[in-house]
Amino acid sequence: MQGVGVVAATEKDQYIELTVGTETCAIRIEEIDEIIKVLAITDIPFSRSEVKGVINLRGKVVCVMSLRNLVGMPDEPYTKENRIVVVRYRNESVGLIVDKVNKVTTYAEIHPPSGQTSDREGLFQGIGQNHDKLVGILELDKVLA
Repeated sequence: MQGVGVVAATEKDQYIELTVGTETCAIRIEEIDEIIKVLAITDIPFSRSEVKGVINLRGKVVCVMSLRNLVGMPDEPYTKENRIVVVRYRNESVGLIVDKVNKVTTYAEIHPPSGQTSDREGLFQGIGQNHDKLVGILELDKVLA
């Protein structure tokens, strides 16, 4: 039986689970165009600190941002596990640098976000649950705003 505010997730709703710092979060697979290794990033002078620059992705210029910075974490040196998750935001492609892409998954239940602190208000559209594991599902419109 489902509790109050719990939304049953359908098995067709898939998510990419990823790691940022010590945290695990997820992005709906429909919002992702592709996942690539970190390419050479061209700096954009005078841009915000979370904007790391642009990449040339098969002839298309894509802005690349640090998901760590967007959620209030400091930068860390890149490793071989870092990836750029290319997402669609306002009809544009945006690359998000993440520490690690873990897996494609589904969630048995999705709970509404609650108790978010004011500096991260609205970052999550829900909390995915599988067994005893809880994972925040990112709200890209809020993260990238």
